[in-house]
Amino acid sequence: MTDSRIPTARLGDTGPEVGVQGLGCMGMSFAYGPSDAKESRATLERSLELGVTLYDTADAYGMGENEKFLAPFFKANRDQVVVATKFALSIPPEDPTRRIIRNDPPYIRQAVEASLRRLDVDVIDLYYMHRRDVAVPIEESVGTMAELVREGKVKHLGLSEVTADELRAAHAVHPIAAVQSEWSLFSRDIESHVVPAARELGVALVPYSPLGRGFLTGSFTDPDKELTADDFRRQQPRFTGENAAANAALLEPVRAVAQAHGASPAQVALAWVQQQAAVHGLPVVPIPGTRKPGRVEENARAATIELTEDELSLLEPIAAKVAGDRYADMTFTSAGRE
Repeated sequence: MTDSRIPTARLGDTGPEVGVQGLGCMGMSFAYGPSDAKESRATLERSLELGVTLYDTADAYGMGENEKFLAPFFKANRDQVVVATKFALSIPPEDPTRRIIRNDPPYIRQAVEASLRRLDVDVIDLYYMHRRDVAVPIEESVGTMAELVREGKVKHLGLSEVTADELRAAHAVHPIAAVQSEWSLFSRDIESHVVPAARELGVALVPYSPLGRGFLTGSFTDPDKELTADDFRRQQPRFTGENAAANAALLEPVRAVAQAHGASPAQVALAWVQQQAAVHGLPVVPIPGTRKPGRVEENARAATIELTEDELSLLEPIAAKVAGDRYADMTFTSAGRE
């Protein structure tokens, strides 16, 4: 491909200008089976060449190892990258199916200091609450996050998997630049409440898993056989048994549209997500995750694909037919609390 850079978009009314695609870095250290550090570093470098400037991590990814892995890249390119990380969620290594969530002010302060050290930065550009602890008033949590902005430790605030009401309550305390939630041809629950609230408040959407955790690439025929034992997708309902087979059969319209554009199914799935910015009238910056430079190039080309109304109509019914929830336990998602 040519080295023309992808376009840019602003993360809401208050956030930074970034490439219209970010990069989800979780899989470089965590969740998707073995990774190659050298190849991951090459992926980071290639993404920056293509105009990807938003890099997404979290303290939960590999218990801080992902932040440490990214630190040298951020240090070498600090004036070009927007560093996004998250607090609130931890995953006990002895039980990867369990989630511990904390939003209390003392924990937030402890978490930000630890992330600053691991990332080796003076300030975090975009700091997200990773998941919501409903036992702690969101005004209290965001109030502490706002103090971090005033103290110069954080530039912009984000929330992940919050409901529309939670977003409004948080935004009343301090401007929220971005909401991160799962959004793809397979996952559209946020369109009912969260997306309209974000548009109303001038908040950007940062979709994670815009490729359905890889399912929308069309590369899975039997996830039970194709995923390594330590791949967390084995815990996801959509990748198991009859659900996986049913979901694989939903990809035919994606393949048909891809063929018409001389593109891959992944590019069509990404183009669909990016086109939701025009459909819903708000900034949308997906963060597809990959560990391969070639995949970054493929993803970037999706930014140039414009789907027709007929193609959007062809893809429209897919989400309603998907078998299985996004997570085994939806309590921690916006949809689980709306």
